[in-house]
Amino acid sequence: MSDVESASDTDALFQPRVALASLSGESDAAWARRGAPYAGVAFLGGIAVDAKTREAARELVARDRHEFLPPDPLAFVDDQFSKLAAVSIRPGVNVRTTTLEPLVALAGLCRRHGALVEINAHCRQDEMCAVGAGESLLRDTERLCEQVRAVARMGVDVSVKVRTEVPGVSLTTLAPRLEQAGACFIHVDAMDSEQVVAEVARSTTMRIIANNGVRDRETVFEYLDYGADAVSVGRPSDDPRVLSRVRDATDEWFTQQERAQKR
Repeated sequence: MSDVESASDTDALFQPRVALASLSGESDAAWARRGAPYAGVAFLGGIAVDAKTREAARELVARDRHEFLPPDPLAFVDDQFSKLAAVSIRPGVNVRTTTLEPLVALAGLCRRHGALVEINAHCRQDEMCAVGAGESLLRDTERLCEQVRAVARMGVDVSVKVRTEVPGVSLTTLAPRLEQAGACFIHVDAMDSEQVVAEVARSTTMRIIANNGVRDRETVFEYLDYGADAVSVGRPSDDPRVLSRVRDATDEWFTQQERAQKR
């Protein structure tokens, strides 16, 4: 039992069990619409919503990285969600912040749209880490859990995007803390440590979305065999050939599981 109960039933996972992972400055409503035939959820963003992360995003743009930097980030997200209202995909937004007030405001917006909030504890760019966002949150468990609690108390489903291979960080220790704080999903970028997904699966009852290198039947089956509940596609998420292979493989894996359970 978590400190904060989410409003929705996370046992009813998105279908199909494929997510479109956020790509900074690229993952907008048009991108989600194109991927909708193949995925059950699309994480827009990442979006920097407070002063420190927006300044870090501007520094990233200055060195030729892509970032969303609208004048009003919440109005931008609201507009993007509205454009997906008639699209058969659940929206979510990957958010970077160092303060709670804009995060809570964003959670209220997501509640109106039935969207997920995904807290970014994943970005490893120096500028974001220097202000206390992104990957730096993996080393500050209480602050990360504070963000999770703030969103979950709004009755919004929370995903936390994390990465493996961060020195001094154990995801198997972190995951139960995130679950206790009210997170529904842990979105694991496995890097080159795919087996960590199995270790995380043993440490938590949160739903696990596995990311990194998801391209085909082999990679889909590997992650799902390790205990992931869904997979996500990052860089190739604008390639319908990859998305079609991933969706077909995901559907096949779960069909096999259902048949095996009926025997």
